Amino acid sequence: MAYVAARGGEQAILEAENLYRELLGTLSLERVKIIEETMPYLIDRVMGEASIYAPELAALAIAQTGGELYESVLLLRAYRSTQPRLAYAAPLEQDDLKTVRRVSAAFKDIPGGQVLGPTLDYSHRVLRMEVLRGETVTHQTKAAPQASPSSFPALAAWQRQAGLLPEIQADQTVPSEIPDVTREPLLFPVSRAHKLQSLARGDTGGILALGYANMRGYGAVHPTINEVRLAYAEVLLTHPSTGVQFSAGQVRVSSSEIVTNFAGNPQDPRLELGFSATLGWNEVKTIAASMLDLSMERSGHPSQTPEFVLYHTEPVEASGFCIHFKLPHYVTFQSSLEAMRDVKGKGHREKVKEESAVALEEAML
Repeated sequence: MAYVAARGGEQAILEAENLYRELLGTLSLERVKIIEETMPYLIDRVMGEASIYAPELAALAIAQTGGELYESVLLLRAYRSTQPRLAYAAPLEQDDLKTVRRVSAAFKDIPGGQVLGPTLDYSHRVLRMEVLRGETVTHQTKAAPQASPSSFPALAAWQRQAGLLPEIQADQTVPSEIPDVTREPLLFPVSRAHKLQSLARGDTGGILALGYANMRGYGAVHPTINEVRLAYAEVLLTHPSTGVQFSAGQVRVSSSEIVTNFAGNPQDPRLELGFSATLGWNEVKTIAASMLDLSMERSGHPSQTPEFVLYHTEPVEASGFCIHFKLPHYVTFQSSLEAMRDVKGKGHREKVKEESAVALEEAML
């Protein structure tokens, strides 16, 4: 069988792209706006993995790729790389967040109380088939409207006051001095800043898979969710002329804390804390990522190894490497076939030689 290169050249490539665009249909501002308005959680996932908070651009990327998430993230990251960094936002504490959802599985009564917020956790998962019959479903409730987003104290701070968590020193790091994983390569052993940034922009599915592996027993951590919250964070900047701090707007953020096992001094045991946060509202990702944050402090299973976890949950690198296998590999494959043929031919020749020797020996007898 002959293996030959595909033919057609530039014209074939253009026709293939045109066919792809034709299948997607018309790309319009109206379509982009519909995606932005009706798919907020998909928008949040793409923004988080692309490391850029721009809902309209995320909707455009989704529309332009037909909803192919890895291509959407790649488009946004490529655009992001062309933009200058104008300023550094001031760091925020969890107490500063305008929280709309905050629940804890570790304690029933927590400072500030449990806030269910927007969630399907307690709802039936049933397809609304009436919509396919032409009916319109409006999402209205008779319940009293919820209060506007409020600030809630970090549960970990309360636990430190109670002696359940080790005390930590206040972080005096200047934002501009924090290493940036979007501009600097990962180096191992990895810094905590790079680790948390990589988890924040990692592939949701990949982080979930490895976090789930740890939860099922392929690791040494069995977590309890200290708190998970969805919130709005102010982007606080300092005016370059006046030096006055001001808000440039708000972004949606998710954060999660997990606690597990008693550690440290046997005479004074404490809980261990894992943390994660990301742009957009993506609870499952932050829960799994906080699990991995704590797991990577250990050793043993691959899902507890920083290099394994951070490299294999990088969506653009992982998808790009996987997809490259469908590009031409004719030369290397032909080389493998030639080697196979040589081995088969040599084996055949030796077999014929051996059979001839046996036949000759029998004839002499």
